[in-house]
Amino acid sequence: MQFNTEMGVLDIEVENLIVAGWTGRDKAAVQHHIDELAAIGVAPPSRVPLFYRVSTSLLTLAPVIDVLGGTSSGEAEPLIIQDKGRAWLGLASDHTDRQLEIVSVAASKQICAKPCAAELWDFDVVADHLDKITIKSWINDGGDWVLYQDGAIGQITPLRGLMDTSGMMPASAMLCGTFAAIGGVRAAPEFRAVMSDPVRGTEITLEYSARILPVVS
Repeated sequence: MQFNTEMGVLDIEVENLIVAGWTGRDKAAVQHHIDELAAIGVAPPSRVPLFYRVSTSLLTLAPVIDVLGGTSSGEAEPLIIQDKGRAWLGLASDHTDRQLEIVSVAASKQICAKPCAAELWDFDVVADHLDKITIKSWINDGGDWVLYQDGAIGQITPLRGLMDTSGMMPASAMLCGTFAAIGGVRAAPEFRAVMSDPVRGTEITLEYSARILPVVS
């Protein structure tokens, strides 16, 4: 995969992909998210945080992904990539099948592609102010773009801690968890997200749509 960085264009081969879940720093907020999903029938996690291993082929720069049926939606998350001894910070969406999530969270993670932005920041450059970096997302709801998530990386378990706890190896990427959905988790085929660094005045943007494939039997 090719990413844009301040050092130029980098070709990075991701050999392991991890989706971290239940990573909120505020345990009450984590419980709120667990309760939010329980309301739609999703079983609580066996432990927190939890690290799901998924296929590396799911990580994509494509502006359109294919999904089965109309029951999926995205979640904006910080993305960590380890490559050749250096860590990078990016922006990704843990697109998830909400109906399958009721049956198996692990299966719901594996069935959907994980779109990511084409830009990465040097992790060491932003490490001293990570908590100030904000992430917002929007969904297209009936033709209107509606704010869906609004939070800061400071609300997530420290990213270096997640890297250590997950056993993240070289040539790996990890989606690092997310914030509660404003108005509740719901399906949406179009998704936008922005990660903003107020200290450096820079942004990473992500926008994609999901092409809904018919469910046949």
